[in-house]
Amino acid sequence: MAIIKTLSQFKSKLSTGGARPNLFEATIYFPQDMVSFWPNTEQEDFQFFCKATSMPASSIGVVDVPFRGRTLKVAGDRTFEPWTVTVINEENFAVRNSFEKWANAINNLVTGAGEQNPTLYMGSGEIRQLSRKAGGAGFAGAEGLTQGNQEVTKTYMVKDIWPSEISSIDLSYESSDAIEEFTVTFQVEYLLSDNVVEEDGSTNY
Repeated sequence: MAIIKTLSQFKSKLSTGGARPNLFEATIYFPQDMVSFWPNTEQEDFQFFCKATSMPASSIGVVDVPFRGRTLKVAGDRTFEPWTVTVINEENFAVRNSFEKWANAINNLVTGAGEQNPTLYMGSGEIRQLSRKAGGAGFAGAEGLTQGNQEVTKTYMVKDIWPSEISSIDLSYESSDAIEEFTVTFQVEYLLSDNVVEEDGSTNY
């Protein structure tokens, strides 16, 4: 029997008001062997100037197995989509410079040479969904409560990332009342979700 759904029932289900796409925080963890390239403030700067990003996507492939005129679809391998961030550009270009240094260490602009060991040039990223509710002792992800005592309700880690594309910055005499911005696209080896529980009770986060 179908359940008759009313607006009042919907309101009671939406008790938190819904997750908001503008309440997020992103962090980039640069490769440890390259961390000396950047001032200590640039990781914090990125948290402030990361204007937009997305929760990372993954997909499980499909293997088609023919059988007597029909096709059985079984699960294939998992793949992870590239992860993109949009960054507000400061006049000192500090955040953009850090990504350019990272990319240059992988493949030098002039010589084409670069670091060969993937372990040495891959970093990681973290995306945190923030709650509109301040304080409280609810789940707080890997980093606990953020600055301002806002709850973290969901956390993803994108692992073994490296910048495959740093976008152009458009310049024009006609652009007024605007701040420059650019995007960085990272290749992702795999991701971790804070709520995935394994059979032994452990989490993969």
